[in-house]
Amino acid sequence: MLVKVYGSAIFGVESKLITVEVNIDNGVGYHLVGLPDSAIKESNFRISAALKNVGYKIPGKKITINMAPADLQKEGSAYDLSIAIGILAASEQIKTDHLDRYIIMGELSLDGSLRPIKGALPIAIQAKLDGFDGFILPKENANEASVVQGLKVYGIENIKTLIDFLNDEAELEPHRVDIESEFNQLVENYPYDFSDVKGQENVKRAMEIAAAGGHNIILIGPPGSGKTMLAKRIASILPPMSIEESLETTKIHSVAGKLPKNGLITIRPFSSPHHSVSDVALVGGGSYPQPGEISLAHNGVLFLDELPEFKRSVLEVMRQPLEDREVTISRAKFTVTYPASFMLVASMNPSPSGYFADDPKNTSSLAEMQRYMNRISGPLLDRIDLHIEVNPVPFDDLSKERNGEKSATIRARVLKARQLQIDRYEGLNIHYNAQIGTKELDKFCSLDEQSKNLIKIAMERLNLSARAYDRILRVARTIADLDNAENINSTHIAEAIQYRSLDRDQWG
Repeated sequence: MLVKVYGSAIFGVESKLITVEVNIDNGVGYHLVGLPDSAIKESNFRISAALKNVGYKIPGKKITINMAPADLQKEGSAYDLSIAIGILAASEQIKTDHLDRYIIMGELSLDGSLRPIKGALPIAIQAKLDGFDGFILPKENANEASVVQGLKVYGIENIKTLIDFLNDEAELEPHRVDIESEFNQLVENYPYDFSDVKGQENVKRAMEIAAAGGHNIILIGPPGSGKTMLAKRIASILPPMSIEESLETTKIHSVAGKLPKNGLITIRPFSSPHHSVSDVALVGGGSYPQPGEISLAHNGVLFLDELPEFKRSVLEVMRQPLEDREVTISRAKFTVTYPASFMLVASMNPSPSGYFADDPKNTSSLAEMQRYMNRISGPLLDRIDLHIEVNPVPFDDLSKERNGEKSATIRARVLKARQLQIDRYEGLNIHYNAQIGTKELDKFCSLDEQSKNLIKIAMERLNLSARAYDRILRVARTIADLDNAENINSTHIAEAIQYRSLDRDQWG
Protein backbone atom coordinates (compact mmCIF):
# COMPACT_ATOMS: atom_id res chain seq x y z
CA MET A 1 0.00 0.00 0.00
CA LEU A 2 1.23 3.50 -0.86
CA VAL A 3 0.75 6.38 1.58
CA LYS A 4 1.87 10.03 1.50
CA VAL A 5 2.75 12.04 4.60
CA TYR A 6 3.73 15.70 4.43
CA GLY A 7 6.70 17.38 6.07
CA SER A 8 8.89 20.38 5.32
CA ALA A 9 12.55 21.24 4.71
CA ILE A 10 14.28 24.50 5.65
CA PHE A 11 16.29 26.43 3.05
CA GLY A 12 17.66 29.68 4.40
CA VAL A 13 14.81 31.09 6.49
CA GLU A 14 12.09 29.69 4.22
CA SER A 15 10.62 26.20 4.07
CA LYS A 16 9.68 23.88 1.21
CA LEU A 17 7.06 21.14 1.20
CA ILE A 18 8.45 17.61 1.39
CA THR A 19 6.29 14.60 0.56
CA VAL A 20 7.26 11.40 2.40
CA GLU A 21 6.00 8.53 0.20
CA VAL A 22 5.90 5.13 1.90
CA ASN A 23 5.19 1.99 -0.09
CA ILE A 24 4.98 -1.51 1.47
CA ASP A 25 5.14 -4.54 -0.81
CA ASN A 26 5.92 -8.24 -0.68
CA GLY A 27 9.51 -9.06 0.13
CA VAL A 28 12.02 -7.96 2.72
CA GLY A 29 14.06 -4.76 2.95
CA TYR A 30 14.12 -1.14 4.09
CA HIS A 31 15.01 1.40 1.40
CA LEU A 32 15.18 5.13 2.13
CA VAL A 33 15.78 7.39 -0.89
CA GLY A 34 15.52 11.08 -1.76
CA LEU A 35 18.95 12.45 -0.67
CA PRO A 36 18.59 11.90 3.10
CA ASP A 37 21.51 12.75 5.38
CA SER A 38 22.95 10.46 8.08
CA ALA A 39 20.46 11.57 10.74
CA ILE A 40 17.54 10.55 8.50
CA LYS A 41 19.19 7.26 7.46
CA GLU A 42 19.51 6.35 11.15
CA SER A 43 15.81 7.06 11.75
CA ASN A 44 14.77 3.42 11.23
CA PHE A 45 16.46 2.45 14.51
CA ARG A 46 14.71 5.22 16.45
CA ILE A 47 11.39 4.48 14.76
CA SER A 48 11.59 0.74 15.38
CA ALA A 49 12.29 1.15 19.11
CA ALA A 50 9.70 3.92 19.54
CA LEU A 51 6.92 1.96 17.84
CA LYS A 52 7.71 -1.19 19.81
CA ASN A 53 7.54 0.76 23.08
CA VAL A 54 4.06 2.10 22.29
CA GLY A 55 2.64 -1.24 21.12
CA TYR A 56 3.25 -1.12 17.35
CA LYS A 57 5.96 -2.40 15.02
CA ILE A 58 7.63 -2.02 11.65
CA PRO A 59 6.22 -4.80 9.41
CA GLY A 60 8.64 -7.43 8.12
CA LYS A 61 8.06 -6.58 4.47
CA LYS A 62 9.72 -4.57 1.73
CA ILE A 63 9.47 -0.90 2.74
CA THR A 64 10.40 1.81 0.25
CA ILE A 65 10.44 5.41 1.45
CA ASN A 66 10.93 8.31 -0.97
CA MET A 67 11.38 11.89 0.19
CA ALA A 68 10.19 14.05 -2.69
CA PRO A 69 11.39 16.14 -4.40
CA ALA A 70 14.19 13.61 -4.59
CA ASP A 71 16.81 16.05 -5.91
CA LEU A 72 16.80 18.25 -2.77
CA GLN A 73 19.10 17.40 0.13
CA LYS A 74 17.17 16.62 3.36
CA GLU A 75 18.77 16.90 6.76
CA GLY A 76 17.99 16.44 10.43
CA SER A 77 15.96 14.13 12.62
CA ALA A 78 12.69 16.08 12.31
CA TYR A 79 11.34 13.58 9.75
CA ASP A 80 11.20 10.71 12.28
CA LEU A 81 7.53 11.28 13.02
CA SER A 82 6.58 11.72 9.35
CA ILE A 83 8.28 8.45 8.37
CA ALA A 84 6.90 6.52 11.36
CA ILE A 85 3.32 7.61 10.65
CA GLY A 86 3.81 6.78 6.96
CA ILE A 87 4.97 3.24 7.83
CA LEU A 88 2.02 2.68 10.19
CA ALA A 89 -0.45 3.99 7.61
CA ALA A 90 1.04 2.02 4.70
CA SER A 91 0.91 -1.18 6.78
CA GLU A 92 -2.72 -0.39 7.69
CA GLN A 93 -2.03 -0.20 11.41
CA ILE A 94 -3.66 3.25 11.52
CA LYS A 95 -6.26 5.09 9.44
CA THR A 96 -5.21 7.31 6.54
CA ASP A 97 -8.30 9.53 6.28
CA HIS A 98 -6.73 12.75 7.61
CA LEU A 99 -3.08 12.49 6.61
CA ASP A 100 -3.37 14.88 3.65
CA ARG A 101 -4.64 17.67 5.92
CA TYR A 102 -1.58 18.02 8.15
CA ILE A 103 2.12 18.75 8.15
CA ILE A 104 3.66 16.23 10.56
CA MET A 105 7.17 16.78 11.97
CA GLY A 106 9.08 15.65 15.06
CA GLU A 107 12.14 13.81 16.35
CA LEU A 108 11.41 10.50 18.09
CA SER A 109 12.99 9.27 21.30
CA LEU A 110 13.27 5.51 21.83
CA ASP A 111 10.33 5.55 24.26
CA GLY A 112 8.03 7.19 21.71
CA SER A 113 8.20 10.69 23.15
CA LEU A 114 8.98 13.65 20.91
CA ARG A 115 11.89 16.05 21.00
CA PRO A 116 11.73 19.64 19.66
CA ILE A 117 12.70 20.52 16.08
CA LYS A 118 14.28 23.53 14.39
CA GLY A 119 12.43 25.91 12.09
CA ALA A 120 8.88 25.35 13.34
CA LEU A 121 7.82 28.94 12.61
CA PRO A 122 8.83 29.07 8.91
CA ILE A 123 7.31 25.59 8.47
CA ALA A 124 4.03 26.80 9.99
CA ILE A 125 4.01 29.88 7.75
CA GLN A 126 4.52 27.76 4.64
CA ALA A 127 1.92 25.20 5.79
CA LYS A 128 -0.69 27.94 5.91
CA LEU A 129 0.32 29.19 2.45
CA ASP A 130 0.10 25.63 1.09
CA GLY A 131 -3.46 25.28 2.37
CA PHE A 132 -2.98 22.69 5.13
CA ASP A 133 -5.52 22.59 7.96
CA GLY A 134 -2.98 21.98 10.71
CA PHE A 135 0.56 21.34 11.85
CA ILE A 136 1.33 18.44 14.23
CA LEU A 137 4.65 18.82 16.04
CA PRO A 138 6.36 18.40 19.44
CA LYS A 139 4.75 20.25 22.32
CA GLU A 140 7.90 22.32 22.97
CA ASN A 141 7.48 23.96 19.55
CA ALA A 142 3.75 24.67 19.86
CA ASN A 143 4.11 28.25 21.17
CA GLU A 144 6.39 29.18 18.32
CA ALA A 145 4.20 27.72 15.55
CA SER A 146 0.96 29.06 17.08
CA VAL A 147 2.06 32.58 16.23
CA VAL A 148 0.75 31.89 12.70
CA GLN A 149 -2.91 32.90 12.60
CA GLY A 150 -5.37 30.70 10.68
CA LEU A 151 -3.46 27.43 11.14
CA LYS A 152 -4.35 24.82 13.75
CA VAL A 153 -1.26 23.80 15.68
CA TYR A 154 -1.27 20.56 17.68
CA GLY A 155 1.52 20.11 20.17
CA ILE A 156 1.95 16.47 21.26
CA GLU A 157 4.29 14.75 23.70
CA ASN A 158 4.19 11.17 22.38
CA ILE A 159 3.60 9.38 19.08
CA LYS A 160 0.86 7.33 20.76
CA THR A 161 -1.19 10.52 21.17
CA LEU A 162 -1.00 11.12 17.42
CA ILE A 163 -1.85 7.49 16.59
CA ASP A 164 -4.98 7.67 18.74
CA PHE A 165 -5.95 10.97 17.08
CA LEU A 166 -5.58 9.59 13.56
CA ASN A 167 -7.57 6.48 14.55
CA ASP A 168 -10.38 8.73 15.85
CA GLU A 169 -9.88 7.32 19.33
CA ALA A 170 -8.94 10.66 20.92
CA GLU A 171 -9.26 14.38 20.27
CA LEU A 172 -6.46 16.91 20.05
CA GLU A 173 -6.98 20.48 21.19
CA PRO A 174 -5.30 23.11 19.00
CA HIS A 175 -2.66 25.09 20.87
CA ARG A 176 -3.55 28.78 21.08
CA VAL A 177 -1.43 31.79 21.92
CA ASP A 178 -2.52 35.42 22.10
CA ILE A 179 0.35 36.94 20.16
CA GLU A 180 -0.50 40.56 20.98
CA SER A 181 -0.73 40.04 24.75
CA GLU A 182 2.45 37.91 24.73
CA PHE A 183 4.20 40.56 22.65
CA ASN A 184 3.05 43.53 24.73
CA GLN A 185 3.92 41.74 27.96
CA LEU A 186 7.53 41.05 26.99
CA VAL A 187 8.41 43.91 24.62
CA GLU A 188 9.65 46.21 27.43
CA ASN A 189 11.52 43.51 29.30
CA TYR A 190 15.08 44.88 29.04
CA PRO A 191 17.66 43.55 31.51
CA TYR A 192 19.86 46.69 31.39
CA ASP A 193 19.16 50.42 31.80
CA PHE A 194 21.19 53.56 31.09
CA SER A 195 20.36 54.87 34.58
CA ASP A 196 23.01 52.41 35.85
CA VAL A 197 25.75 54.35 34.02
CA LYS A 198 27.26 57.28 35.88
CA GLY A 199 28.98 60.03 33.94
CA GLN A 200 29.93 59.47 30.26
CA GLU A 201 27.36 62.01 29.07
CA ASN A 202 29.15 62.59 25.76
CA VAL A 203 29.14 58.85 25.04
CA LYS A 204 25.45 58.57 25.95
CA ARG A 205 24.74 61.41 23.52
CA ALA A 206 26.58 59.57 20.75
CA MET A 207 24.71 56.35 21.50
CA GLU A 208 21.41 58.21 21.41
CA ILE A 209 22.31 59.52 17.95
CA ALA A 210 23.33 56.00 16.85
CA ALA A 211 20.02 54.55 18.10
CA ALA A 212 17.94 57.33 16.53
CA GLY A 213 19.46 56.84 13.07
CA GLY A 214 20.44 53.16 13.19
CA HIS A 215 24.12 54.09 12.85
CA ASN A 216 27.12 51.86 13.53
CA ILE A 217 29.36 53.01 16.39
CA ILE A 218 32.79 52.17 17.83
CA LEU A 219 33.87 52.96 21.40
CA ILE A 220 37.61 53.47 21.98
CA GLY A 221 38.93 53.68 25.53
CA PRO A 222 41.08 52.07 28.22
CA PRO A 223 40.02 49.04 30.30
CA GLY A 224 37.39 49.82 32.92
CA SER A 225 36.08 52.96 31.23
CA GLY A 226 32.62 51.41 30.72
CA LYS A 227 32.64 50.46 27.04
CA THR A 228 30.96 47.08 27.49
CA MET A 229 28.53 48.42 30.08
CA LEU A 230 27.39 51.14 27.66
CA ALA A 231 27.19 48.77 24.68
CA LYS A 232 24.95 46.32 26.54
CA ARG A 233 22.44 49.09 27.22
CA ILE A 234 22.02 50.43 23.70
CA ALA A 235 19.27 47.92 22.89
CA SER A 236 17.20 49.45 25.70
CA ILE A 237 16.95 52.80 23.87
CA LEU A 238 16.16 51.37 20.44
CA PRO A 239 12.51 51.57 19.33
CA PRO A 240 10.44 48.56 20.49
CA MET A 241 10.10 45.82 17.89
CA SER A 242 6.97 45.74 15.78
CA ILE A 243 5.11 42.45 15.48
CA GLU A 244 6.40 42.10 11.90
CA GLU A 245 10.01 42.57 13.04
CA SER A 246 9.43 40.14 15.89
CA LEU A 247 8.17 37.42 13.53
CA GLU A 248 11.03 37.99 11.08
CA THR A 249 13.61 37.75 13.87
CA THR A 250 11.88 34.76 15.47
CA LYS A 251 12.01 32.94 12.14
CA ILE A 252 15.82 33.26 12.00
CA HIS A 253 16.27 32.10 15.60
CA SER A 254 13.85 29.24 14.96
CA VAL A 255 15.93 27.98 12.03
CA ALA A 256 19.04 28.18 14.22
CA GLY A 257 17.28 26.36 17.08
CA LYS A 258 17.91 29.22 19.52
CA LEU A 259 14.44 30.36 20.55
CA PRO A 260 13.47 31.23 24.14
CA LYS A 261 10.89 29.11 25.94
CA ASN A 262 8.01 31.45 25.15
CA GLY A 263 8.71 30.89 21.44
CA LEU A 264 8.75 34.56 20.38
CA ILE A 265 11.56 37.13 20.15
CA THR A 266 10.01 40.31 21.56
CA ILE A 267 13.04 42.42 22.47
CA ARG A 268 15.76 43.40 20.04
CA PRO A 269 18.47 40.72 19.96
CA PHE A 270 21.93 41.48 21.30
CA SER A 271 24.58 39.20 19.84
CA SER A 272 28.10 39.29 21.29
CA PRO A 273 30.40 36.66 19.70
CA HIS A 274 33.84 35.96 21.19
CA HIS A 275 36.82 37.29 19.24
CA SER A 276 37.85 33.70 18.38
CA VAL A 277 34.71 33.33 16.20
CA SER A 278 35.28 31.92 12.70
CA ASP A 279 34.16 33.48 9.42
CA VAL A 280 31.38 30.90 8.98
CA ALA A 281 30.13 31.27 12.56
CA LEU A 282 29.87 35.03 12.10
CA VAL A 283 28.24 35.32 8.66
CA GLY A 284 26.63 31.87 8.42
CA GLY A 285 27.26 28.88 6.20
CA GLY A 286 28.55 25.35 6.62
CA SER A 287 27.85 22.14 4.70
CA TYR A 288 24.19 22.62 5.57
CA PRO A 289 24.00 26.43 5.82
CA GLN A 290 22.87 27.90 9.12
CA PRO A 291 22.42 31.57 10.13
CA GLY A 292 25.51 33.21 11.61
CA GLU A 293 25.84 35.69 14.46
CA ILE A 294 25.11 38.67 12.21
CA SER A 295 21.79 37.14 11.14
CA LEU A 296 20.93 36.27 14.75
CA ALA A 297 21.44 40.00 15.43
CA HIS A 298 18.93 40.94 12.68
CA ASN A 299 16.75 43.88 13.83
CA GLY A 300 19.03 44.22 16.85
CA VAL A 301 22.62 44.83 17.88
CA LEU A 302 25.86 43.01 17.03
CA PHE A 303 28.50 43.83 19.66
CA LEU A 304 32.13 43.08 18.84
CA ASP A 305 34.23 43.58 21.98
CA GLU A 306 37.97 44.15 21.51
CA LEU A 307 37.62 44.61 17.75
CA PRO A 308 41.33 44.35 16.81
CA GLU A 309 41.50 40.90 18.43
CA PHE A 310 39.16 39.46 15.78
CA LYS A 311 40.84 37.80 12.83
CA ARG A 312 41.27 40.12 9.86
CA SER A 313 39.36 37.75 7.57
CA VAL A 314 36.42 37.68 9.99
CA LEU A 315 36.15 41.46 10.02
CA GLU A 316 36.46 41.76 6.25
CA VAL A 317 33.55 39.39 5.54
CA MET A 318 31.29 41.85 7.39
CA ARG A 319 31.85 44.62 4.86
CA GLN A 320 29.26 43.42 2.35
CA PRO A 321 26.51 42.64 4.93
CA LEU A 322 27.01 46.09 6.50
CA GLU A 323 26.16 47.64 3.12
CA ASP A 324 23.55 45.24 1.73
CA ARG A 325 21.95 44.22 5.08
CA GLU A 326 21.75 40.59 3.97
CA VAL A 327 24.09 37.62 3.58
CA THR A 328 24.06 35.40 0.53
CA ILE A 329 25.69 31.97 0.88
CA SER A 330 26.33 30.13 -2.37
CA ARG A 331 26.98 26.43 -2.78
CA ALA A 332 27.34 24.33 -5.92
CA LYS A 333 23.70 23.16 -5.88
CA PHE A 334 21.87 26.01 -4.12
CA THR A 335 22.02 29.56 -2.78
CA VAL A 336 20.44 30.82 0.43
CA THR A 337 20.03 34.38 1.69
CA TYR A 338 19.76 35.38 5.34
CA PRO A 339 18.62 38.83 6.52
CA ALA A 340 21.36 40.76 8.35
CA SER A 341 20.05 44.26 9.10
CA PHE A 342 21.86 44.90 12.36
CA MET A 343 23.40 47.81 14.21
CA LEU A 344 27.12 47.29 14.75
CA VAL A 345 28.53 48.36 18.11
CA ALA A 346 32.26 47.74 18.52
CA SER A 347 34.75 48.51 21.26
CA MET A 348 38.52 48.49 21.47
CA ASN A 349 41.51 49.71 23.44
CA PRO A 350 43.54 52.53 21.86
CA SER A 351 46.81 50.57 22.14
CA PRO A 352 48.18 47.09 22.97
CA SER A 353 48.80 48.24 26.54
CA GLY A 354 45.20 49.48 26.73
CA TYR A 355 45.77 53.22 27.16
CA PHE A 356 45.88 56.42 25.09
CA ALA A 357 49.26 57.79 23.99
CA ASP A 358 49.18 60.65 26.54
CA ASP A 359 48.30 58.38 29.48
CA PRO A 360 51.21 57.78 31.93
CA LYS A 361 50.16 54.12 32.14
CA ASN A 362 50.75 53.63 28.41
CA THR A 363 53.78 51.43 27.67
CA SER A 364 53.26 51.07 23.91
CA SER A 365 55.32 52.98 21.38
CA LEU A 366 53.63 54.96 18.61
CA ALA A 367 54.72 52.31 16.10
CA GLU A 368 53.12 49.56 18.21
CA MET A 369 49.95 51.61 18.54
CA GLN A 370 49.80 52.14 14.78
CA ARG A 371 50.27 48.41 14.08
CA TYR A 372 47.51 47.68 16.57
CA MET A 373 45.14 50.11 14.85
CA ASN A 374 46.08 48.74 11.43
CA ARG A 375 44.36 45.47 12.32
CA ILE A 376 41.14 47.24 11.34
CA SER A 377 41.02 48.07 7.65
CA GLY A 378 40.08 51.50 6.36
CA PRO A 379 37.08 50.24 4.34
CA LEU A 380 35.59 48.61 7.45
CA LEU A 381 36.22 51.73 9.53
CA ASP A 382 34.50 53.83 6.86
CA ARG A 383 31.35 51.79 7.41
CA ILE A 384 31.27 52.78 11.09
CA ASP A 385 29.50 56.12 11.40
CA LEU A 386 30.51 57.26 14.87
CA HIS A 387 33.95 56.92 16.51
CA ILE A 388 33.80 57.78 20.22
CA GLU A 389 36.58 58.19 22.78
CA VAL A 390 35.56 56.77 26.15
CA ASN A 391 37.61 58.17 29.02
CA PRO A 392 37.67 56.79 32.57
CA VAL A 393 34.87 58.11 34.78
CA PRO A 394 36.12 60.69 37.35
CA PHE A 395 35.67 59.87 41.03
CA ASP A 396 33.21 62.76 41.51
CA ASP A 397 30.83 61.19 38.95
CA LEU A 398 31.23 57.71 40.40
CA SER A 399 30.47 58.87 43.94
CA LYS A 400 27.27 60.71 43.02
CA GLU A 401 24.18 59.14 44.54
CA ARG A 402 21.89 60.38 41.77
CA ASN A 403 21.46 57.91 38.92
CA GLY A 404 21.70 58.88 35.29
CA GLU A 405 18.86 59.39 32.81
CA LYS A 406 16.63 56.34 32.39
CA SER A 407 16.55 54.40 29.13
CA ALA A 408 12.81 55.05 28.79
CA THR A 409 13.43 58.82 28.69
CA ILE A 410 16.15 58.51 26.06
CA ARG A 411 14.02 56.05 24.07
CA ALA A 412 11.17 58.58 23.94
CA ARG A 413 13.46 61.05 22.12
CA VAL A 414 14.72 58.27 19.83
CA LEU A 415 11.14 57.28 18.97
CA LYS A 416 10.26 60.88 18.14
CA ALA A 417 13.25 61.13 15.78
CA ARG A 418 12.46 57.74 14.22
CA GLN A 419 8.87 58.84 13.54
CA LEU A 420 10.15 61.86 11.61
CA GLN A 421 12.26 59.48 9.51
CA ILE A 422 9.34 57.10 8.90
CA ASP A 423 7.19 60.00 7.68
CA ARG A 424 9.99 61.44 5.53
CA TYR A 425 10.86 58.18 3.78
CA GLU A 426 7.33 56.87 3.31
CA GLY A 427 7.14 54.69 0.20
CA LEU A 428 10.92 54.56 -0.31
CA ASN A 429 11.74 51.32 1.56
CA ILE A 430 13.94 53.35 3.93
CA HIS A 431 13.23 53.02 7.64
CA TYR A 432 15.94 55.17 9.25
CA ASN A 433 18.73 57.56 8.27
CA ALA A 434 21.52 54.97 8.14
CA GLN A 435 19.71 53.36 5.18
CA ILE A 436 19.68 56.51 3.04
CA GLY A 437 21.17 55.67 -0.35
CA THR A 438 23.56 57.84 -2.32
CA LYS A 439 20.75 58.95 -4.62
CA GLU A 440 18.62 60.20 -1.72
CA LEU A 441 21.42 62.11 0.05
CA ASP A 442 21.09 65.24 -2.13
CA LYS A 443 17.35 65.34 -1.55
CA PHE A 444 17.20 64.71 2.20
CA CYS A 445 20.61 66.03 3.33
CA SER A 446 20.93 69.33 1.47
CA LEU A 447 23.42 71.80 2.98
CA ASP A 448 23.71 75.59 3.14
CA GLU A 449 26.95 77.33 2.16
CA GLN A 450 28.31 77.50 5.72
CA SER A 451 27.78 73.76 6.20
CA LYS A 452 29.39 72.98 2.84
CA ASN A 453 32.49 74.99 3.72
CA LEU A 454 32.73 73.30 7.10
CA ILE A 455 32.56 69.78 5.70
CA LYS A 456 34.99 70.70 2.90
CA ILE A 457 37.61 71.76 5.46
CA ALA A 458 37.05 68.55 7.43
CA MET A 459 37.42 66.38 4.32
CA GLU A 460 40.76 68.02 3.45
CA ARG A 461 42.24 68.03 6.94
CA LEU A 462 41.13 64.55 7.98
CA ASN A 463 41.66 63.05 4.51
CA LEU A 464 38.21 61.47 4.65
CA SER A 465 36.89 59.12 1.95
CA ALA A 466 33.74 59.66 -0.09
CA ARG A 467 32.01 57.02 2.04
CA ALA A 468 32.96 58.93 5.20
CA TYR A 469 31.45 62.08 3.64
CA ASP A 470 28.17 60.24 3.11
CA ARG A 471 28.26 58.96 6.69
CA ILE A 472 28.75 62.47 8.07
CA LEU A 473 25.68 63.65 6.17
CA ARG A 474 23.58 60.76 7.48
CA VAL A 475 24.68 61.38 11.08
CA ALA A 476 24.02 65.11 10.70
CA ARG A 477 20.54 64.29 9.41
CA THR A 478 19.90 62.24 12.57
CA ILE A 479 21.19 65.03 14.84
CA ALA A 480 18.83 67.43 13.07
CA ASP A 481 15.95 65.02 13.63
CA LEU A 482 16.74 64.84 17.36
CA ASP A 483 16.63 68.67 17.35
CA ASN A 484 13.33 68.49 15.43
CA ALA A 485 14.94 70.62 12.70
CA GLU A 486 13.71 70.37 9.12
CA ASN A 487 17.08 71.24 7.56
CA ILE A 488 20.67 70.39 8.46
CA ASN A 489 22.71 73.37 9.67
CA SER A 490 26.39 73.94 10.49
CA THR A 491 25.90 72.96 14.16
CA HIS A 492 24.67 69.52 13.14
CA ILE A 493 27.54 69.10 10.66
CA ALA A 494 30.10 70.15 13.29
CA GLU A 495 28.84 67.58 15.77
CA ALA A 496 28.78 64.86 13.10
CA ILE A 497 32.39 65.67 12.08
CA GLN A 498 33.43 65.42 15.71
CA TYR A 499 32.40 61.75 15.64
CA ARG A 500 34.85 61.08 12.75
CA SER A 501 37.85 62.42 14.67
CA LEU A 502 39.41 58.94 15.01
CA ASP A 503 39.63 58.25 11.28
CA ARG A 504 42.64 56.41 9.85
CA ASP A 505 45.08 59.27 9.43
CA GLN A 506 44.44 60.50 12.95
CA TRP A 507 45.10 57.26 14.81
CA GLY A 508 48.36 56.80 16.69
